[in-house]
Amino acid sequence: MDTQHSNVESALRMGVYLLFVFALSACNKASDQQQEFHAPNMESASPWQHTQFDEGADKFTFAIFSDLTGGERDGVFRVAIEQLNLLRPEFVMSVGDLIEGGSTDREILIAEWTSFRERANQSLAPVFRVGGNHDLTNSIMREVWEERFGKRFYHFRYKDVLFLALDSEDYNSDRLQIIYEARSQAIKIAEADGWDAFGKTEYAKMPEQRHGEISADQAAYFTQVIAENSDVRWTFLFVHKPVWERNEQNPFFEVEAALATQPYTVFHGHIHAYKHIERHGRDYIRLATTGGVQFAHKALSIDHIAMVTVDDAGVDIANIRLSGIFDKTGKIPLNGESLCFDIRNCAN
Repeated sequence: MDTQHSNVESALRMGVYLLFVFALSACNKASDQQQEFHAPNMESASPWQHTQFDEGADKFTFAIFSDLTGGERDGVFRVAIEQLNLLRPEFVMSVGDLIEGGSTDREILIAEWTSFRERANQSLAPVFRVGGNHDLTNSIMREVWEERFGKRFYHFRYKDVLFLALDSEDYNSDRLQIIYEARSQAIKIAEADGWDAFGKTEYAKMPEQRHGEISADQAAYFTQVIAENSDVRWTFLFVHKPVWERNEQNPFFEVEAALATQPYTVFHGHIHAYKHIERHGRDYIRLATTGGVQFAHKALSIDHIAMVTVDDAGVDIANIRLSGIFDKTGKIPLNGESLCFDIRNCAN
């Protein structure tokens, strides 16, 4: 009986082994079929440099668009979404100012968010919202955001990479009201006398207008998230305003400290002009616009998107002007040739 049992066991092992060899052979054969290279006299030379393809299971690309506001220019964001569909990122991030906002009228705010949603829904890839001052600068705007989208700050993890979406308008309710009233007055002045006059208003001189703020609670949330995800390959932060420019009692410094030993990149918006700096040896990148107001006196105040590719070697960032993305017919989608993507190149 023992001998019979042993023979059966040996037969089973041999069967499993042969099945494994067959599967491996089939897999290798399929792989060979996917990567076949042929040329005359290939034994001595070949017309390609090498066959180490730029691929990998952990490689992915996502896109980022920037501010739409300050007087959104009709059609630009729609074109950008169609262009993103040509580029095929796995998902799309934002850095705030998605609607014109600046109102306490719920119907106006809901209509603006509905308009944004309808355009963003044309994206093949999911679009992640991040709030800016146009989206979140009064209590009603906060309520509408939370009713429709939930939390104003959040995180997610994708292919062992951590994504942090911050709220740079995270003031207490009393300060929020003061900022909103000052902002509303500044907008009226700008509409009457131009954006040069805006720069002389009380709101323009407020520190919150320049760099925003995150609360201690928000900082605590992100420091915990970072600690719980210490094994990630990279961390990306998305925030509307450069909150690190606030020098006194700044909770954001706690977030930076939590990331001190990890690779990370920060993206923000707000100024409508592209700029790159290094801080703590990391890239802090200010994006320009994707349909928002442009300023001729500011360098790189243009319409663009950013394409970010992540792999085991690190991160590559490519900024692409909307004026340079055309389809197979040689045209910018949705009659984009009729739009102005760089104020310096457009007729008055």
